[in-house]
Amino acid sequence: MTMDEKLIRDLVSRSQDAQIDPEVLPALHTDDMVIVNVAGRRLFGRDSFSSAMASALSSPLKDVRTTLEIEDIRYAAPDVAIVSLTKTIHDERPEAGQDALPSTGAMTYVLTRAGDDWRIALAQTTPIH
Repeated sequence: MTMDEKLIRDLVSRSQDAQIDPEVLPALHTDDMVIVNVAGRRLFGRDSFSSAMASALSSPLKDVRTTLEIEDIRYAAPDVAIVSLTKTIHDERPEAGQDALPSTGAMTYVLTRAGDDWRIALAQTTPIH
């Protein structure tokens, strides 16, 4: 395993572990990041992500957790990596019922090198039905 692959795997693990930490998770992203979540909501920039995350964590969405499994890592350029993941969604909201989120998504991270580490520039999830 290369040093870059180790750093990328570590970043994915840190992003999963920080999913309920509104200070740590946004810091793993670039300032101008883009997110498209499993429901199709698109966010531009770290500040909008931080705000949306704080709002979600103060709602019933706080009971939704995800796990990530890396399927593939490839490099579009020396400082750009595309990571294909399977996202498993654990929707534990008592009232979710018919509004439950899909249980699985195909997730893509586009990462950019930040010094000796990597940051998430794009996170996009497509529901798998």
